[in-house]
Amino acid sequence: MYKLLIVDDEAKIREVIKEYAEFSGYKVTEAEDGMSAIGLCKLNDYDLIIMDIMMPKLDGFSACKEIKKIKDIPVIMLSARGEEYDKLFGFELGIDDYVVKPFSPKELMARINAVLNRKHASSAAQTQASMKFGGLEINIPARTVTVDGQKVDLTPKEYDLLFYLVENKNIALSRDKLLSDIWGYDFFGDDRTIDTHIKNLRNNLGAYRDYIVTLRGVGYKFEYED
Repeated sequence: MYKLLIVDDEAKIREVIKEYAEFSGYKVTEAEDGMSAIGLCKLNDYDLIIMDIMMPKLDGFSACKEIKKIKDIPVIMLSARGEEYDKLFGFELGIDDYVVKPFSPKELMARINAVLNRKHASSAAQTQASMKFGGLEINIPARTVTVDGQKVDLTPKEYDLLFYLVENKNIALSRDKLLSDIWGYDFFGDDRTIDTHIKNLRNNLGAYRDYIVTLRGVGYKFEYED
């Protein structure tokens, strides 16, 4: 069970997020200011923090900076301010997403799921530095792909798509899930985006293009039997 820390000085906001998070199966801890959040992070481990910016005692940016010094915990920042400067500053601190108030609780849950999925995928990748599928070799941490010993240059999204398919080897993945987990919740596009990237990816894989299997009416999967 994933553990979330919700940090906001407004009790009603904490209550709403907690209700939706617990309904989704998360365990929730609350804090009403940045100082309390830092103290809780020193004592406990959390899978993700939802942090408001404007709070008494210590603001969210400062609290995030201090927490990042002691633990690498994904952070989704909440703010009533939508200025580009605030978003950029947050991402420079290492936050994973930025949500402007007022927000849809369902949207926030989608963003939470996306961040946790990325974290899980990244952790899984670290346990298996290099994978070989016949003459196709994929090194996820190094972001390299070679075909029969020749390095293949892919676009960033083609790398992300291939790595995601490989990490979920032999699992059927819908186009919607691929769009959500790779392009993100905010992406405005359609299924053709996935199809185009799959086509380009297959062309780059050459003789190993058939490892990416089309599932009609569903999506795609990376199919390989050891």
